[in-house]
Order: sequence, then C-alpha cells, then structure tokens
Amino acid sequence: MHEAPPTPSGASTPPSGAPMTPAEPLEHGLKQRHLTMLGLGGVIGAGLFVGSGAGIAVAGPAIVVSYLIAGALAMLVMRMLGEMSAAMPASGSFSVHAERALGRWAGFSVGWLYWFLLVVVLAVEATAAAQIAHGWVPAVEPWAWVLLFMVVFTAANLTAVKNFGEFEFWFASLKVGAIVVFLGLGVLAVLGWLPDTDPVGMTNLTGQGGFLPNGWGGVVSGVLTVVFAFGGLEVVTIAAAETDDPARAVGRAVRSAVVRILFFYVGSMLVIVTVLPWTAQQAGLSPYVKVLDSIGVPSAGQIMNIVVFVALLSALNANLYGSSRMVFSLAERGEAPRGLLKVSGGSPGKAGGVPRQAVLASVAFGFVSVLLNLLWPDTVFLYMLNSVGAVLLFVWALIAASQLRLRARLEREAPGALALRMWWFPYLTWLTLAGLLGVLVLMLTDADARPQVLWSAGATALVLLVAMGRQWREQRERTGSERERSEREGSEREGSTFTGR
Repeated sequence: MHEAPPTPSGASTPPSGAPMTPAEPLEHGLKQRHLTMLGLGGVIGAGLFVGSGAGIAVAGPAIVVSYLIAGALAMLVMRMLGEMSAAMPASGSFSVHAERALGRWAGFSVGWLYWFLLVVVLAVEATAAAQIAHGWVPAVEPWAWVLLFMVVFTAANLTAVKNFGEFEFWFASLKVGAIVVFLGLGVLAVLGWLPDTDPVGMTNLTGQGGFLPNGWGGVVSGVLTVVFAFGGLEVVTIAAAETDDPARAVGRAVRSAVVRILFFYVGSMLVIVTVLPWTAQQAGLSPYVKVLDSIGVPSAGQIMNIVVFVALLSALNANLYGSSRMVFSLAERGEAPRGLLKVSGGSPGKAGGVPRQAVLASVAFGFVSVLLNLLWPDTVFLYMLNSVGAVLLFVWALIAASQLRLRARLEREAPGALALRMWWFPYLTWLTLAGLLGVLVLMLTDADARPQVLWSAGATALVLLVAMGRQWREQRERTGSERERSEREGSEREGSTFTGR
C-alpha cells in the first residue's frame, strides 16, 4: 500500500489497518441544503419521467412492486455507503472505501469504471437535452445546443463548488416541485375532486388483467427496466467531502434522501397506474404526460418537456461534477496522472480550490462521447454505452463487499466513528449482494439486456487486468529495490569488515 498524509482535520479516523485519505485541498463550499437537495433531485431524471413507461408496459400496475424492490435495493446500498462515508469521508467515496477494504486493485477498478460510466452517460444527457431544445428553436442545430450546454456547465464547475451546488439546488427544487404537484393532482383525480372528473377509484388497479397482468415475471422484467433509474445517488457521498462537516452532512443527506426518493418514485407510479389503465401507456412516451392530458391540464406535453429538459441538464451537471471528483481522488492516490491534482487558488495540501484539470479531463472525454453519439449513435457509441450498461451494478456490489470488510474493522478499531449504521448487519448486506447477483443473472437471460452485461463485464475485466498489472509491476519494483538495498548493505558490511582488518 502507498503511504499518504494524515486524515484531514475534522474527519473521522479510519481503521488503523486501512490506508489514510490524503488531506483534501478542495473548497468546502457546499451547504447542507445543497447536499440534501442533491440527494433528492440527483436521482430524479428522465429515467423516471420518460423511461418509466417501458416498465409499466411490461409489469402493468405491479410496476409499483418493481419500484419497491429496485428502490429497496438502492436504499440498502446507500445506507452502506452512508455508513462508510460518515465514518471516513473522502472525495473518492466508494473508490477510497474499496481500496481500504479490498486493496488498491479494487479502488483503482471501481474508481475508473465509475468515471467511465459518468462521462459516457453525460453524452446521452447532453444529446437528449439538445434534441428538446432543437424542438423549441429549430434554427439552432442540436450540436450547437450540446456545445452550449457543455460550455455553460464546464464554466460552472470550473469556478467554485458552490456554483455547482446552486445549479443542482434549483434544478432539483423544480423537479421535486413538479412531482409534488403531479402527486397532488393525481390524488385529486382519483378522488374525483377536480372539475369535470368522476372518482376513479381502484378500477384501473384491478382491471385489464388484474394487478399482476403478466404475473411475477412482469414484476421481474419491471425491476430490470427501472433499477438503473436509481443510479446517481452515489454523488451525494462524493459531494459530502466538500462540506464543512462531511460526516454529519452525509449522514443527514442519506437518511432523508432515500426514503423521500422512494416515496416520489413509488408514489408517482401508484398515481399513474391508478388514474389510467396500464394498457394506455407506451414505451418511449412519458406516462406523466398521459396522466396530465387525461385530467385536463393544458399544454401537459410542453410542461413535461420543460421538466425533462431540466432533469437532463441537472444530471449532466451532477455527472460532470462526480466524474471530476472521482478522477481527482484517483490522482490523489497515485491511480491517475498527478497533473490532475492542480486546484484553483491553491495547490495540493492547501485548503481551497476547484480541481480544474480534473474537470477539464472529464469534460474532454465527455465531448468525445458526445461526438461519437452524434456521428455513430448506432455503432461506436452503442458499443460504448453497452460497455457501461451494467457497471452500476458492479459498483454497488463492490460497495457492499467493502462495507462487509470495513464495518468489522470499524467496530473493532474505531466504534465511535459509526455515526450511521447499516441495518441488521451483516444479513442485509449479504441479502443485497445476492439481490445484485440475481439482477445480473436475470439480465443475462433477457435478450435485450444481455449485451449490456457482457460488454460491461468485458470493460470491467479490462480495468481489472490493468489494475492487477499495475500492482504486479509495483510489487516487482519494490522487491527489486529491497534486493538492491540488501545487496548494498551487504557490500557495505563487507567493506567495513575488510577495513577493520
């Protein structure tokens, strides 16, 4: 293991057997309100507003159960991640925890896989947002919109972390507000309290084939469709390192976010399948628009276009932030070029600053991804997108494995650091690992999802090979250095003996 400076002031002390986190030179400019709203809004994106239609099409009203299962899985992973991040906050979050728990190969692998995931998905979000904007202003080509979005959010991330926090706060506020209004209108529609409407009751939950029209197989297919919509919660624990009190901030954010997000997701689905028959939904079309149209909300389509547009920009902003902090943390631990450690207004080891080189490196690859998406969306970019399709599940599995190792060490060496604890440890951790493995197996049996698992497994294997190769090379260099030192010391002893004679 490499040596590192002591833990920064105010952070919890890691277990004595774990590598220490370098002192963070990043600016502590995020407030608790930023972190809380990031936790609430960071995961509410186009996957909910548009992608949920595909889930309803395969599961029917039982999509509510699919969201409960997927949401519970995400909530358990976040509880584990929250426990580790509250005890040992770091800008690299789960990458740092994996290194402490499993070794450098794990920290290197999960860090680079997550960075690759974010910068690839960033291209999808930028392109989708550009298509919506092009619909509003046809005179401006989609590529020009993409360029504008990337420039604006790069500038926001290059200035100060509080700018990122403010962007996310207001973006998330709009998304959360839109869902709250939707839930309110939906409940009124069900009760028949809106003008010119009759009570809907529970007819749509039990009609058209019943609550389980496609059986439990439909529920399972629904889980495969919606589980990735919960990706993005991890950024909360990355951002916590840039608050004044990381341990307290991440604990509060995790506690509040997971339950409320579950409420928003499951509550929205329950309203949708209660107000309208599930057979009225179509994959690729927003079920929210269908519901709003049915209850007479004027310009429902344009309203949801605005909400989806904001959701995409919010995700783009969060992904750029998360990717830059992850690659910065990798550089801190010697797993990425040291040049990425340069921060504005300071240097490594000094407080204050934004990792500008890390931001530029991330956005540069983001631009490459966008170009591939615009030029070869059905070939090169499709392969790249498939290669990160299941990476989120691999990341979650490593989080669970890391928590299994670190929890035991924390209880033995630093029990006072466990301000936030995983429920029913270790049983729920093992259950979560089994659930993630189950989802991967089910994806392999699904013709549409199988390429994502296989390509993602290939990308993961490649990163693991690089990690193992680096570790093997460093071990050889260390062994060679020790042998040279031993031979030199032996020669010096022989020389001393000869001189003494």
